[in-house]
Amino acid sequence: MMISITAVQAEDAEIAALFAEAGVQGTLVLSRLDGQAVIVHNAARAKQRLPVASTFKIFNTLIALEEGAISGIDEVMRWDGRQHPYPAWNQDQTLKSAFAVSCVWCYQRLAERIGAERYRVHLAQADYGVLEEPFVTNAFWLDGSLTISAQEQVRFLRQVIERRLRYRPETYAGLRAIMLADEGQDYRLFAKTGWAARATPQIGWYVGYVETADATWIFALNIDIQDESDLPLRQALARASLQAKGIIDR
Repeated sequence: MMISITAVQAEDAEIAALFAEAGVQGTLVLSRLDGQAVIVHNAARAKQRLPVASTFKIFNTLIALEEGAISGIDEVMRWDGRQHPYPAWNQDQTLKSAFAVSCVWCYQRLAERIGAERYRVHLAQADYGVLEEPFVTNAFWLDGSLTISAQEQVRFLRQVIERRLRYRPETYAGLRAIMLADEGQDYRLFAKTGWAARATPQIGWYVGYVETADATWIFALNIDIQDESDLPLRQALARASLQAKGIIDR
């Protein structure tokens, strides 16, 4: 597929039109892994740190596996019987299923095993966002204590893809296995949603990367969420943007 992109594009008219048509405020950073092409919608917002929400499950998965808080992506975490607002959470989980359904109690249990001091070390080594002190060990990614910008999300994912953080190969392999969200004939999409429901306005995230035969593209999108009906726009806008730039064909 032909992709017409300048090396650095401060504002992209096609993507801006997609956001305008959807009637949402937000940003998208889309960068080729080698850095030879960068596309940005709303550059000012792309630099703005916002609550990381469940996109932190990408990093949290790496930390949990590396720290041995869980033995692997298929280890079973037993549900304690407490009812949660989403039926998919009310059952035993593996790390793989917990990532897919964004199960809060699963990652809170892992956070208690990891501990605050180890989190500080991992966050500092990756230069990941900003963590406000003091913080609650099993809630800091949920309550707004940890914030990150779309640009920083892309920078972090580049470190993950290139395996520049000092984690074991099996740690990276575990994340890759559970992060696969979709694949077509010519691409594989690895991604995670996030919803900062406690923020004002609420923030919706969709971050990840796409592997094609020609290149790997990293993306980070966030939008203002007015109500729950807006949530599907996270994936829809990201996919429409990838299609508009010729990175995926559907």
